[in-house]
Amino acid sequence: MKSLLSVIILAGGLLAFSRPYKPTPMPIGTALPNTDVKMKDVSSKMVSFADARKANGLLVMFTCNTCPFVKANQQRTRDICSYALNHSIGVILLNANEGERGDADSFTAMQAYAKDQQYNWYYAVDQDAKMANAFGASRTPECYLFDASGKLVYEGAIDNNPGDAAHVTRPHLHIAIDEMLGGKEVSVKESRSVGCQIKRAA
Repeated sequence: MKSLLSVIILAGGLLAFSRPYKPTPMPIGTALPNTDVKMKDVSSKMVSFADARKANGLLVMFTCNTCPFVKANQQRTRDICSYALNHSIGVILLNANEGERGDADSFTAMQAYAKDQQYNWYYAVDQDAKMANAFGASRTPECYLFDASGKLVYEGAIDNNPGDAAHVTRPHLHIAIDEMLGGKEVSVKESRSVGCQIKRAA
């Protein structure tokens, strides 16, 4: 009986250990975390959120090179990042796929992807998914918009149809940016991010 109890306890411990990491979502209104932590950008420069931030705020997007949803959102990503920059909102894209860092989400692959996509904003390595953990990010693409004071005002998807650009009826992030810039409260503060799970290291 004692040995059976030991086996049950051991099995329970193994099950608990094997559970996938489940991040805690960042609440709306949270201050931008880890502002001065440096991350390696595809330019090979070390950059932080403080470096990326501009007068009207900061857009942080967790993304990667490989997710089909990221690829389906390529044009929308370029459009919204350009829109943000043109309105003095800094932009930084983060690749937290630490579990695939030696493969298609390697730093070299990120450099090639950024060049192919003609990024003119930061695309940096989120080493050990530290920022994804701090933000509670779970998918790619997933967006976080911070206002001029550094407070989170929107979290979620670029729009309401990540899989089909032709049938988008509400561009969530674009509207959130416009409302924020207009001094209004963001009407839809959160939306469901649809995409691939961030590949955290085992």
